[in-house]
Amino acid sequence: MSLALLAAIGVGVLMSCGIYLLLRARLFDVVLGLTLVSYAVNLFIFFMGRLTVGKPPIIAGSLPQTLAYYADPLPQALVLTAIVISFAMTAMLLAIGVRAYAENGNDHVDGDQSP
Repeated sequence: MSLALLAAIGVGVLMSCGIYLLLRARLFDVVLGLTLVSYAVNLFIFFMGRLTVGKPPIIAGSLPQTLAYYADPLPQALVLTAIVISFAMTAMLLAIGVRAYAENGNDHVDGDQSP
């Protein structure tokens, strides 16, 4: 089994679990689902930049000036930015969820207490 297949299976499992949790009626499940979806998208973007081991993302003086010797720095920068944005989104949604639970007395997304 290749590394690319394992990466695709991992992204698929994270995305499917995240979508399942997004469709639940509880607020905490929705927040956890959004977090899992953001992790899956981050992994997808990171894997699209080629999986390389031990290759620097910057040009060194001792290596040739071809792309085969370097990692692509753009997906790494995008994923780093997306991690910060998803952390802020999760913190904001949890704050909104705590406030909604304090006002409504339950954690359903529509406000109804159904079985």
